[in-house]
Amino acid sequence: MTWAPVECTLSLEERPERVAAFDELFASALRGLARPAPALLRLTLDGTDRVEGVVRELVTKEQGCCPLFDFAIGRAEDGALLLEVRVADRHIGTLEALASHAAMVMADSSA
Repeated sequence: MTWAPVECTLSLEERPERVAAFDELFASALRGLARPAPALLRLTLDGTDRVEGVVRELVTKEQGCCPLFDFAIGRAEDGALLLEVRVADRHIGTLEALASHAAMVMADSSA
């Protein structure tokens, strides 16, 4: 998990499974991402109930091990699911790594 912050309390044994869960989400449901501010990442995902359930489960798990991330889930006007991830300024590098990873997985899945 190259984008895992030092503060992450997830065990090293659990990290590959978490990365795989995020990679599956990014590959199957991520439709776009934006950086409206350095400390904010906005992911646009498929708006299905299944995707929303996966996102809510992952957010809950991440909040348990990486409290530096602040998540907000919403809907775009077209029904797409929006996941906003905010961090304090000192964690912008971690957010940048997450954004880069998500973009890479999304690009690889559409190639």
